[in-house]
Amino acid sequence: MSKVKILGIGGSPRKNGNTDILLDNILKGAESAGADTKKILLRNYSIEFCIGCEACRKAGTCTQFNDGMDLLYSEIEASKGLILGSPTYNYNITSPMKSFIDRLYPYYNFTNDHPRQYSSKLADQGRKAIVFSICEQLEIEEIGFALEALEMPLEALGYEVIEKIPVTGYFERGAVSKDDEVLKKAFEAGKKLVENFR
Repeated sequence: MSKVKILGIGGSPRKNGNTDILLDNILKGAESAGADTKKILLRNYSIEFCIGCEACRKAGTCTQFNDGMDLLYSEIEASKGLILGSPTYNYNITSPMKSFIDRLYPYYNFTNDHPRQYSSKLADQGRKAIVFSICEQLEIEEIGFALEALEMPLEALGYEVIEKIPVTGYFERGAVSKDDEVLKKAFEAGKKLVENFR
C-alpha cells in the first residue's frame, strides 16, 4: 500500500515563527502515522494575485502568470491531504495565503447560466485537510474570519476539513514552541489526518 501524500502550506511571512512551528509539528504527526509529507512556505514563492480574467475556465490552468503557482499545482494534485496554516492578520489570513487560495480557481468547473453553478475537479477523490490560525490576543474572537477563510474554500473544492485549530495568545517569534500542550495537539492532528485515510 502506497503512502498517503500530505502537503503542508504555511502562509506566514515571518521565518521560524509560530505558524512554521505549528506546521512542522502537524507534519511530524503525519509522518509518524506513515505519511509522505512536504512543506511549502509561501514566502519563498512569488505568487501574483488573481485578476479575475477567467481565462483559466477555458484553459484549465492559470495562463495569465508564469509564477510560483506553476510549481504548486502539481503538488496539490498529487497530495490527498492538505494542511493550510496562517497567522491572523486583521481578523483574516495573510495576503500570500489569500493569493494562493484565489489561484486555486482553475480547479472549478462552471455552468454558463447566471448565477453560475460550480463543481470542483478535485471533488469525490477522498481529499482531506487541516486548517489552523494563530493570533496574539487571548480571545478566540480575535482570530476573526481566519479559520473560515481557510476552511470554506477547501470544502468548496471537495476537501473534508477534519480539524480546525485556533491558537491564541502568541506573538513573539517562536513563543509557541514552549507550549507542550499546543504542540501535542498539532502533532495529534497530523496523525488524525493520516488515520482518516485508512
